[in-house]
Amino acid sequence: MSFEDWMALNQLYSDYAIAVDSGRWDSWPEFFIEDCSYRLQPRENYDRGFPLATLSFESKGMLKDRVYGIQETLFHDPYYQRHVVGTPVIRKLEAGRIHAEANYAVFRTKLSGLSTVYNVGRTIDEVVRTEAGFKFASRLVIYDSEMIPNSIIYPI
Repeated sequence: MSFEDWMALNQLYSDYAIAVDSGRWDSWPEFFIEDCSYRLQPRENYDRGFPLATLSFESKGMLKDRVYGIQETLFHDPYYQRHVVGTPVIRKLEAGRIHAEANYAVFRTKLSGLSTVYNVGRTIDEVVRTEAGFKFASRLVIYDSEMIPNSIIYPI
């Protein structure tokens, strides 16, 4: 992997976090290719090989539907979130595909409250090069705690 590709991969992870932390929901699906996968799964299920996921989207169209839900149909107590993302670790390089993994922590701040740790875990990603730069082909978000807030509205 070239230095330029390494920097572009790190930029993808940083730009993703900034977009979801800034509430730019329309830009979230644009980090993915059309035929993509995004899953949010508890670590216990992942470790045991169970397929059950808290959220599972199997195309960019499904991600856009989630954005529509966030913006137009879901009613919830608003909050801010802030990602702290570790440097991605390259697990495997294939022709045109990068298999990477990164740790993350998400903090949540409700408008009338203190900031709290909201979600912690790791992502297992497949990244591909497109004409528009690197994009996620799949993103598996594995959160560590079996206990999560009663709803996860925004993407991790």
